[in-house]
Amino acid sequence: MTARLGTPLAVGRLTLRNRVISPPMERNYGTADGRMTDRYVAYLRARAAGGAALVFTEATYVRADGRGRIRQLGAHADHVLAGLAEAADVVHAEGARLGVELNHAGRVADPAVSGFQPVAPAVVPFRGRSPRELSTDEAGELAGAYGEAARRCAAAGVDVIELHAAHGYLIHQFLSPRTNHRTDRYADPIRFLAEVLTAIHRAAPDTTLFLRLSAFEGVPGGLDADATLALTARMPLDLVDALDISAGCYEAGEWMVQPGEAERGVLAPFAARYRTFGKPVSVAGRIPTGATAERILESGAADLVAVGRAQHADPAWTTITLSGGTPRPCIGCNQGCIDELHRQRPIWCVTNPRTGHEHVPAPRRSQPRRILIVGAGLAGLEAARSAARAGHAVTMLEAGAEIGGQFRLAAMLTAKPEFSRLLDWYTAELVRLGVDVRRSVVADAETMAATEPDVIVLATGGIPFRPTIPGHHLPRVMAVTDWLRCPPAPVDDAVVTIWGADRIGVAVADAAATAGHRVLLLCAGSGLAPEAGPRENGPVLRRLHDNPAVELRLHTTLEGIENDRLLLGRDGRRSWSDVRGPVVVSQGSMPGPPVPTPYGIRTVGIDAAVDAAEAIRRGAALAFAFEGEPA
Repeated sequence: MTARLGTPLAVGRLTLRNRVISPPMERNYGTADGRMTDRYVAYLRARAAGGAALVFTEATYVRADGRGRIRQLGAHADHVLAGLAEAADVVHAEGARLGVELNHAGRVADPAVSGFQPVAPAVVPFRGRSPRELSTDEAGELAGAYGEAARRCAAAGVDVIELHAAHGYLIHQFLSPRTNHRTDRYADPIRFLAEVLTAIHRAAPDTTLFLRLSAFEGVPGGLDADATLALTARMPLDLVDALDISAGCYEAGEWMVQPGEAERGVLAPFAARYRTFGKPVSVAGRIPTGATAERILESGAADLVAVGRAQHADPAWTTITLSGGTPRPCIGCNQGCIDELHRQRPIWCVTNPRTGHEHVPAPRRSQPRRILIVGAGLAGLEAARSAARAGHAVTMLEAGAEIGGQFRLAAMLTAKPEFSRLLDWYTAELVRLGVDVRRSVVADAETMAATEPDVIVLATGGIPFRPTIPGHHLPRVMAVTDWLRCPPAPVDDAVVTIWGADRIGVAVADAAATAGHRVLLLCAGSGLAPEAGPRENGPVLRRLHDNPAVELRLHTTLEGIENDRLLLGRDGRRSWSDVRGPVVVSQGSMPGPPVPTPYGIRTVGIDAAVDAAEAIRRGAALAFAFEGEPA
């Protein structure tokens, strides 16, 4: 399966040891002035040690007014050199190459972050903010700033410079007719890019140069696939060693980072068209498995695969894949790795609590103990695996017939097609590590005592919260978890009312509508799933808004329930509406009842029925407590 994936490839002056790239991903692990940190270096080291041939940092700003994140890396001044040099040394020591992607955010830069008014080819507002149009001379100076940044990277020992001309950032803004309305020499869409490439080549002539392009913008009035290809044919590609193909822009973010619902390898057919230029081609876009990567390479669509989120979930993805194993999976949720960026927070991973904490030494291995884990949801599964890897004897009690707890319910949702892969992986890991998993066992004090544990870990999660309003006890009212366990068939004159528009309620409304139900979604606030980010929300919200069988009521509360009608509140008024059918409650959760035991207990819970992030983050504390040398 991995024959081509593991073969070396010559690119420019380099030979890469295999075809796997750890691509540029913004991580918010840097300092406020753009320098590398120990946390960032450890993250890069882990992916290099995990087998990737080329490890990139992230979109790295070339000038201070082009910064987009609070802790984004910079190549804008000489004070960043020491950190870049350290990163290069560490990555090289693991047998990989280091790459830096040079970027300027242009019109999408946030002045609250950068401290500067955004600059752009033209005054085209972004999210209500208007940039200042660059003068002709200023555009030329900014092209030179890319060259200076390249010089710094080369001096630090960086092997590959990638020029970011995609995703709606500054260079892409010059390329697109949607954002370039100029009448000077930069009216030619490739002129600015050509000057930047020339400046980089002059400043770092011995450094391999990648060019990252969006195959299409994905928005009306933007560049489509044919137009982008035609522009590429006019670019000075003699200065470029490889083409890196992505897609989208900020107004079409689902193409920049695809949801788990998207087809695996979705951008490969677009990348294949760039083979005509005679350059090695790399492609990103939903490459979670070795089989997907190998299929892309075997088809001839690309020479390299940019495996971002899957290596974020498992830094050893490359080594494990090349050896025929199964890495810890990325489930395409876009929560910790993408949507946290919109909150200006450091990124993390739903499926791997160690991600982003590679700089924290694992605790020293303790004497083997007998560990009892009560509950086989995500937190319990991670605690059991970590304890077993550290050499402890682990028994797991699960009241249900299957492992996974409430996360297994999430895996049933329309928008979560990759979630079941994580449960399959944990199942295999528990078998490999010899964990004694006992299903359909209620953990009372007698049962727990019979295992003679030294430590008991309660990972029993929470129970749905049901607010007390008139009629809350009626048979038609059910918790969101009960709905997911046994969803009824659609009935012509019935409506599924979802009471609560958090990420769970919204996802269940989407699943119900997809199954053919008429849906009424009640949202007390002004927006759906406010705790979820735009990448997670995007496809689900579009389906809900576009489905005529779905009624969305914002600023609306549920005040009472009767058998055939609901009392709804809005703007200080209440009125009855005739609505038959189940009322599904999605109002968060509360801790479950305590389990009596004479032993010391460490409690882990799940705050939301299908919120994988909270489960695994709480499980992280246990993972660190038990983790020793890998088994």
